[in-house]
Amino acid sequence: MSATSNRIRRPLLDRLLPVWAVLVFAFLFAPIIVIVVYSFNTGRLLSSFTSFGIESFLALFEKPVLLDAVMVSLRTGAIAAVLATVLGTLAGIALARRTGKWTAWFVGLLVLVSVTPEIVDAISLLPWLVFLGQDLGLSLFNDGTVRLVVGHSLFSVAVVSYIVRARLVGLPANLEEASADLYAPPLRTFRKITLPLAMPAVLAGLLLSFTFSLDNTIVSSFVQVSGATPWPVYVLSALRGGLRPEIAAVSTIMLLLTLAALAVVALVLRRAGDSSTEIARTIAGG
Repeated sequence: MSATSNRIRRPLLDRLLPVWAVLVFAFLFAPIIVIVVYSFNTGRLLSSFTSFGIESFLALFEKPVLLDAVMVSLRTGAIAAVLATVLGTLAGIALARRTGKWTAWFVGLLVLVSVTPEIVDAISLLPWLVFLGQDLGLSLFNDGTVRLVVGHSLFSVAVVSYIVRARLVGLPANLEEASADLYAPPLRTFRKITLPLAMPAVLAGLLLSFTFSLDNTIVSSFVQVSGATPWPVYVLSALRGGLRPEIAAVSTIMLLLTLAALAVVALVLRRAGDSSTEIARTIAGG
């Protein structure tokens, strides 16, 4: 009797779990779907849907303030991604190939950067950048783009370091040792052996850093200066007068850019031989 009950309960559970999963995903993605639909709204405000149209997308090219905010975000994201990738790649290779007593301390610092709340980073960055730019007279740190790049790179450097380190730790150093045995200079070994081995992780880190920068709101709102307002800060300021459909339109474009970047990351890692679980962990920044 007990075995029969278990057999009845098990198929029922198997049927209910997919239904529950669909409901959870629907709850999570419903707001995104609503924003995408309302991006085609021709009404004056986002909260009142009038009719379908593409006027909100055309506003990106008709209103300079919108285009400026988007270009600041894209420019900052590209520069921050390159900076974080260079620093993170070098750190990840050092952690994987030059281990020592310093490794644990360095990993601890990276973990600290990863788990520190963004609001703490933002509050600490603002007076530090003001000190560098005004008190020390380093005018470079008064530039809005430079401030945003510095703020956006902090977390991304740690993520890239984790990804590159995890990639190389799982690969033997035989090829690099053979290159050294054949009297290849360290720089050539790095260019011809180490970097190609780490390249899938480097590309994944680059694209992830770019996507992280696009939606960095807290740090951006603290360190940005007049004339270099990124898109997330522009949206926050637009809340006072009511969100307009062009906000949803540009957000939809940003969403597509993010999804495209993540798709490229998954494709690169898949071609490098990573499993679906490893790809998901990498995309999640783990």
